[in-house]
Amino acid sequence: MMGRRIRMIWFPMLMLLLVENSEGVISASNYLVGLGSYDITGPAADINMMGFAKMYQIASGIHMRLRARTFIVAEPQGKRVVFVNIDACMASQIVTIKVLERLKARYGNLYTKDNVAISATHTHAAPGGYLQYFVYIVTSFGFVRQSFDALVDGIEQSIIQAHDNLQPGSIYVNKGELLDAGVNRSPSAYLNNPADERSRYKHDVDKDMTLLKFVDDKWGPVGSFNWFATHGTSMSRTNRLISGDNKGAAARFMEDWFAQDISVRKPSDAFKAKENPPRVSNIIPFVHENHCELQELNASSRSSSSKPATRFMSLARRVRSALRQVDRPAFVSAFCQNNGGDVSPNLLGAFCIDTGSPCDFNHSTCGGKNALCFGRGPGPDEFESTRIIGDRQFKKAVELFNTASEQLKGKVDYRHTYVDFSKLEVTISKQGGGNEVVKTCPAAMGFSFAAGTTDGPGSFDFKQGDVKGNAFWRWLFSLLKKPNKEQVDCQRPKPILLNTGEVKQPYDWSPAILPVQILRIGQLVILSVPGEVTTMAGRRLRDAVQTVLTTKASKEIDGNFHVVIAGLTNAYSQYVTTFEEYQIQRYEGASTLYGPHTLNAYIQEFKKLAVALFSGQSVQSGPGPPDLLDKQIGLLPPVLMDATPPGVKFGHIKTDIPNNSTFKRGDNVIVVFWSASPRNDLMTEGTFALVEILQGKDTWVPGYDDDDFCLRFIWSRPAKLCPISHATIEWRIPETAASGVYRISHFGSAKSLLGSIKPFTGSSSAFVVT
Repeated sequence: MMGRRIRMIWFPMLMLLLVENSEGVISASNYLVGLGSYDITGPAADINMMGFAKMYQIASGIHMRLRARTFIVAEPQGKRVVFVNIDACMASQIVTIKVLERLKARYGNLYTKDNVAISATHTHAAPGGYLQYFVYIVTSFGFVRQSFDALVDGIEQSIIQAHDNLQPGSIYVNKGELLDAGVNRSPSAYLNNPADERSRYKHDVDKDMTLLKFVDDKWGPVGSFNWFATHGTSMSRTNRLISGDNKGAAARFMEDWFAQDISVRKPSDAFKAKENPPRVSNIIPFVHENHCELQELNASSRSSSSKPATRFMSLARRVRSALRQVDRPAFVSAFCQNNGGDVSPNLLGAFCIDTGSPCDFNHSTCGGKNALCFGRGPGPDEFESTRIIGDRQFKKAVELFNTASEQLKGKVDYRHTYVDFSKLEVTISKQGGGNEVVKTCPAAMGFSFAAGTTDGPGSFDFKQGDVKGNAFWRWLFSLLKKPNKEQVDCQRPKPILLNTGEVKQPYDWSPAILPVQILRIGQLVILSVPGEVTTMAGRRLRDAVQTVLTTKASKEIDGNFHVVIAGLTNAYSQYVTTFEEYQIQRYEGASTLYGPHTLNAYIQEFKKLAVALFSGQSVQSGPGPPDLLDKQIGLLPPVLMDATPPGVKFGHIKTDIPNNSTFKRGDNVIVVFWSASPRNDLMTEGTFALVEILQGKDTWVPGYDDDDFCLRFIWSRPAKLCPISHATIEWRIPETAASGVYRISHFGSAKSLLGSIKPFTGSSSAFVVT
């Protein structure tokens, strides 16, 4: 009897505890979360880089590898969204189309144009030739299939990884100011915005970083994505090494930082950002301190100068997989682009390279010439500037990551439509009251487009702020397609240099139909914009959508929505400025393709999507964009063959490290190999260069590869079209490198005259780091 009474008392208490515990799990695991990452570096030789549009900027090696990083968030029994951040100059409409086709073939209607967003960091140091509109592939000698395939394959693989990693988890959002990572490069245009509007903001660029922290129920933190506005132009137009620029550097720093700390910390330990996350000290279980012992090991080691290689020998994942548990998901960190259209990472401002004086404020010229005006700093060279701006974003991200406490809760949803921006009617408010209907225009570029920016000036006599044009250039480019009066009036005050929207030969020069998309995860709303949005334009767009959310969704959440702009997403259509900035016709205004009302068009369309999103309404799909893949023209010649001088094999050392060399941290170690074209094998998820440390007496352990900031793989030919080539590998020894015996190895593949491709490898002499 007593036992029965005890059971009657404890049973409801046990049930209550179970219910409370289950509610806690639901609260902690309100979503399914999956992250993925995959190599999209592409061809590291012969390909024109996308961004500065300089035909001489041809890829010749690797500074850092490029990646596609993906998160998928799903309600357990509901909708899901996919966000992909790619280390590329911009998203490509044809890449998006082909990725979606592959996802449909693999998953059916699970992932579609409606819920998949592909956004770019805007690095100007990535291979070009992957966009479908003619004006964006002129400098790359047309379409480059290798660039295109590397992107489509890598994006698909990153989404597959994220899909396969979906597990119960939670997401936290945090926001903070980063003050020293961007300045306005077109301040005269910004100042044309109304004074009362400018007075609402402390700065002439947005300083806020918004970060998502992804937490897996089993493993804890598994990744972070953040949005911050600054251009990917720390690496200059003279750089020829593939690089993720400052955002790619920040992502690499943060992923390595987490991988280093995860093996030595407790789950409750606070993270602490390091200046340069160490690598080898965590891979190698011992550190040599005795210099004589190191020299003895160095003398006894034997390095191969050249031998055949198998594909797996060059896998870069060998380096990073050593830093984490095998069954634990890799930490994925993405640094995404926001409204950075007029934001430069060159913090010291623009100066004349001939006199050292500041450039002209209104036109960014020096003695009337734009080609002499360049942005500077913050570092003494582009590599250090990239590191500094990347490091500052990394440290702010770590701070926000550590303190994130606001959990995302609520629906996962999305809306998407295609809009023809070449002839869209837009309703705007009149100054005296009431409304009027205006129209956007067929795409056109102004004279100031050709002037470039202080991050990368143009050529000839073009200058920013030109509202008149030049008769000679006007006549020359009118031979392509002379704009009629309606187009001239529509684009006013832009003087039209290139009437790209009306040129159709050999196929469309510019896009007309663009994707407009909104994604929602609880109280986070992502606006996917297929262009570069300036600071004030982004503020107006966010405010307009925020107003809709306040009206339509005020009862859904406790607090405000976080609205972020994902620039350069799903397609590319150049710039979006305010109406007032457009009147000044700086580079950004001249590159606002669809006329002065482009921003108002975006605001109108995004407000429609926001209303539909929070009213549960569907939206019209809109007119589909063209698929121009079959029309692409590629003039880049293939690799015909590789060769070496008589008596030399691929992978042989051309310039070695002197025997019994000793280096200290901070030194630069350089080795030159006889090599072959990197286009023969892209080494996807692999490496062309590897620094190894000796463990024991005969085991070489990988320590650094061509995805590390400290290691550079530089490829060159003695002469253009020469089949003979060299690979120079430079390793700037990090301050965190362990003492020990090291060697440098090079991996590649050579193509014979008959077309066969054979891999090879070679290693330098060993050397000591003390």
